[in-house]
Amino acid sequence: MMMCNQLNRSNIGYAQSHLEADLGIGAAAYGLGAGLFFIAYTVFEIPSNMLMERFGAKLWLSRICVSWGIVSACMLFAQGEWSFYFLRFLLGVAEAGFVPAVLYYLTKWLPNSHRGRANARYAVGALVAFSLSGPLSGPLLSLDGAWGLAGWQWMFLIEGLLSACVGVFAYFWLDSKIDDARWLSAAERQALVTAIAADEAEAAAAHGSRRTGLWSVLRSPKVGLLIFIYFSVQMSIYANTFWLPSIVRDIEGTNDVTVGLLSSLPWICAIFAMFTLARIGDRTGRRKALLIGTLLLAAVGSYAAAVTSPVVALVMLCLAAMGFKSISPIFWPIVQRTLHPMAVGMGIALINSLANLGGFVAPYGFGLVEERTGSTAWGLIALAAFSALAAVGAFFLSDAPAEGRKEDGKGRTEGTPEAAPAQTRKTALTDNSSH
Repeated sequence: MMMCNQLNRSNIGYAQSHLEADLGIGAAAYGLGAGLFFIAYTVFEIPSNMLMERFGAKLWLSRICVSWGIVSACMLFAQGEWSFYFLRFLLGVAEAGFVPAVLYYLTKWLPNSHRGRANARYAVGALVAFSLSGPLSGPLLSLDGAWGLAGWQWMFLIEGLLSACVGVFAYFWLDSKIDDARWLSAAERQALVTAIAADEAEAAAAHGSRRTGLWSVLRSPKVGLLIFIYFSVQMSIYANTFWLPSIVRDIEGTNDVTVGLLSSLPWICAIFAMFTLARIGDRTGRRKALLIGTLLLAAVGSYAAAVTSPVVALVMLCLAAMGFKSISPIFWPIVQRTLHPMAVGMGIALINSLANLGGFVAPYGFGLVEERTGSTAWGLIALAAFSALAAVGAFFLSDAPAEGRKEDGKGRTEGTPEAAPAQTRKTALTDNSSH
């Protein structure tokens, strides 16, 4: 589902030149349309998550996937700027709530000591989508004229219908709760329930009995800092998602197919970095240091890409992607560890929705810069500056469950009554894994 999600929100990057030629959508209009998706996503994210709590994860996640697939397929009916804007906004409405719903879903299935790797396996769907979108979209664009449709219309139609089919399949495949998982033994289900309950009890004890309403989450400086950090990350992700093909086209001798293949390289590099860093974060518990390092790598790579030749810039963007796209499995466990258990779902939705405005600011800003200067260099420099500022902000985060406690490097807390049960929980999970 994550692969389809990223494929349908980012495939317009490969259709940009065709939309300009066929519909007269210029760089600024393209950037605005690409970014309007995130305005709708932000507005409807929290309401979507509230509805998920009412209807259950299985039904709601499946509904979201089918909805965005249908809307994405309808992109083939775009006739100009306004219909393009409307469909991109509607796509944001359809997708709203997907990412925080999955992240919250994982908190109800796995203890903190396993969430980094779980988030990486889930988030890698986006990287696989970015890696495959070029090789897939290029041939679809070459279908230009088949059955009276342009190549970009075929691309939106086929990739949109794929999402709708996956959403229907997911409804029959997903389980909403651990107790519904017939593929686990009774002992395995009990081990998971016990481990997650102990994690939540430990976090609740660390945070005390403070109220956790929406207003208390909104006014928290800690949440504000987390939003800024992830806002900077989203700027880098979506600036590269929507403008990487344009940057690669500056390499002499490229065409639709080679642009698609070369554009997949940064995302392929990020896959290996993501799994490696997620595993290190789970094993050591030192996610804050990893977060700072990845943000600095994103800053250096983005700046170097702005001041070098197109070929070298692609190499530098590979390094930058290893930074900004590897952050998710490090960042979200920090959020889940930092927030009160009763506020985790709301906090994830709030952070993700507001930070996703970076997906509006960066593509639209890149469009304005490219239209006025003929280059994306200043846009890349701005991304580098935001990543560097986010790295500074990350110094003020704490990924420990509470002051005065420290982790032993394996996700367990020393010096507290919870330490022994944590070891028992890990043993139970390990013993049950043989099944």
